Amino acid sequence: MRIDKKKEIVKDLHEKFMKSKAVIVTDYKGLDVTTINDLRRRLREHEIEYKVVKNSLLIRASEETDVALIKECFKGPSAVALSYDDPIAPAKVLTQFSGEFNKLEIKTGVMDGKVLDLSAIKMLSTLPSREELLGQFLSTANGVVTGFVRTLSAIPVQFLNVLQAVKEQKETA
Repeated sequence: MRIDKKKEIVKDLHEKFMKSKAVIVTDYKGLDVTTINDLRRRLREHEIEYKVVKNSLLIRASEETDVALIKECFKGPSAVALSYDDPIAPAKVLTQFSGEFNKLEIKTGVMDGKVLDLSAIKMLSTLPSREELLGQFLSTANGVVTGFVRTLSAIPVQFLNVLQAVKEQKETA
């Protein structure tokens, strides 16, 4: 590969590292092309990029980014999963996929300037997705508003019930 092409790859990857919320490094040794394509398809469904790049280029691209914290893991066949929106999604997809295909090994990751080991990545994979968390929040917020509206509407109803009872009492007297 020509030097200008390598520089372009490093620059592009550096920009992706800078804007990604989570980066997870995997070892794909032993996976055939069909299986890797299946993994890429699953990751794309969650808007996650999966890049297979030479380790020397990964190390250069990681300079001055949070990914530099894990550059010692760029040994052997390495691929990186990059998530720009949901930092939990790559952990979910990769953990599920590595359960199905034992040959995919999750090495490490980085999120918000913190190194993630395998146990942290597996723990992240058990968390609800961003959409589920937003749904739970909206449901809770909606419940508070609904309860408040019911309370406010109960006041006039109770007042009308009292007036009705006074009216009936006066009619019988």
